[in-house]
Amino acid sequence: MTRDDLIAAFLARNGYPPADIEPLAQDASLRRYLRIRGDRPAVLMDAPPPEDVGAFVRIAADLSGIGLSVPLILAADQARGLVLEQDLGDDLLSVLLDRGEAPEPLLDAAVDALVVMQRAAPTAGLPEWDAPTMAATATATLFDWWWPAQYGEPAPQAARDDVAAALAAMLEPIAAGPRCFVHRDYFAGNLLRLPDSGIGIIDFQGAALGHPAYDLVSLLQDARRDIPPPCRRRALDRYLAARPELDPRHFLDAFDACAAQRHLRVACQWVRLDRRDHRPQYLAHGPRTWRLLADALARPAAAPLALALDRWIPSSERGNPPASVMPELVRSGPH
Repeated sequence: MTRDDLIAAFLARNGYPPADIEPLAQDASLRRYLRIRGDRPAVLMDAPPPEDVGAFVRIAADLSGIGLSVPLILAADQARGLVLEQDLGDDLLSVLLDRGEAPEPLLDAAVDALVVMQRAAPTAGLPEWDAPTMAATATATLFDWWWPAQYGEPAPQAARDDVAAALAAMLEPIAAGPRCFVHRDYFAGNLLRLPDSGIGIIDFQGAALGHPAYDLVSLLQDARRDIPPPCRRRALDRYLAARPELDPRHFLDAFDACAAQRHLRVACQWVRLDRRDHRPQYLAHGPRTWRLLADALARPAAAPLALALDRWIPSSERGNPPASVMPELVRSGPH
């Protein structure tokens, strides 16, 4: 039975004729989303194994239980990676921002929802998004994908060791900070404005336990669009005002460290999406992501990583690699 046959059978079992279906924009994963129109609109998440839709189902129930707006799960076949969910509409914050709507009210609502999400008890069994994991993911995309694409050869082990140690030193304060539910991709493309001006949250199946600064970095330093610095500062102030229990100085240091880690990982992830997954369109975000990384590296909290990168990668060479084909190399570590 083909994947399309499985989908048709799943929809039929749940009372949805498969005829009126259209694809929605695909994200950077191997999942795809299909919109079902008609009298009972819905969205189908198609996430073939080894993708785990069980996490999405569990987290959706928990986030809904604390009053956040997430898609209602209408039906699920977890073994086959199929989830039928409520359609929250088309008003993604990414679409609204890109067409010029004022960012302030959108960011206000997103920050307010983030505070609610972080203050609640996290879903049981979430994986760790701790300093070692963050360091490992950043070194993997840098050295397994960006470096060989840029230089045409494997990275020296000394470079791997040096940057890994620098990331560990930079992220060490994260381990001593507060921990909470972390969406890990809490940015405009995964948030929707709802009719009541609230925020709908999607694509949270990769959630983990980590530092609260990480999701705020994802929101305010979006790798896919420019958010004016005054708007970023205003939203950051709103967040800190809503969380007086946090030490502002320690939080801002963690924010800068998370920013450096995220931008390094994502800048190199665009290369992986191009070379491995044949999605070159993501390279368009490379220049912005490298600029965000440069800004983050200038902050004192990111000094260990800045010094290590300076030893191995001149600033003039930090950007999208040449368009040449990357040689087949042995790759290791988490991807």
